[in-house]
Amino acid sequence: MDEVFRALADPSRRRLLDSLNGRNGQSLRELCAGLDMARQSVSKHLAILERANLVTAVRRGRERLHYLNAAPISEIAERWINRYDQPRIDALSDLKKALEDPTMDKPEFVYTTYIKTTPERLWQGLTDPAFTRRYWGIAFDTDWKPGSTMTLEIVNDAVTIADPGQIVLESAPYRRLSYAWHTFTPEWAAAYQVSDEDLARFAGERRSKVTFDLEPLGELVKLTVIHDDFDPGSAVLPGISEGWPRILSDLKTLLETGETLVPA
Repeated sequence: MDEVFRALADPSRRRLLDSLNGRNGQSLRELCAGLDMARQSVSKHLAILERANLVTAVRRGRERLHYLNAAPISEIAERWINRYDQPRIDALSDLKKALEDPTMDKPEFVYTTYIKTTPERLWQGLTDPAFTRRYWGIAFDTDWKPGSTMTLEIVNDAVTIADPGQIVLESAPYRRLSYAWHTFTPEWAAAYQVSDEDLARFAGERRSKVTFDLEPLGELVKLTVIHDDFDPGSAVLPGISEGWPRILSDLKTLLETGETLVPA
């Protein structure tokens, strides 16, 4: 947490975060041009922000695109928010919201967290129904091979969603997992109390996909989640952008403590 505060203390780094808040997913070249800063300076500041987990970089072709990461801000809010007076609570809330707010020019969600576990254990947490039921309230029925279908079971409401379009896209155990997002059905909407109007909007969009990248770092595993392939102006994106931080926070807590923050 000390690294987060040190990173936020520098005005140039705050300018970089402001720039990414205005337009997420920028390359180094774009950040330099937009802020009129030298490439070397921007690279140095980005490295500090990445070490503090305030920025996540994702390689796309020859470029690395940079995204705000809300995880450290969420941890600050959860740990200290009750000790602050209302203006500071509002300030933290606004910053957290800004960092989690999806941008429309690059309709995707990117989130990075560090979990004290092993790649094998984290893979199990992402794929094993015994784990996903506990922190997510769902289970996947699949062999986790590329091209295989995935049947989704919503545990508490005993809802099953089976669709040929729900498939595993990539599967490299302990390193990378990607799959097509689930189908929006009336049963799913009833389980989550989604209105008919919202269901129609969600179901009218193309299917998105989610990717999990696992990178071992000593006693930790760096987990980067990228949820993309949304339509411009997606109605689904804001919902998953609010949902993923809670899901991943519960996954982290489960793997590190054996408990979840909130019962699924």
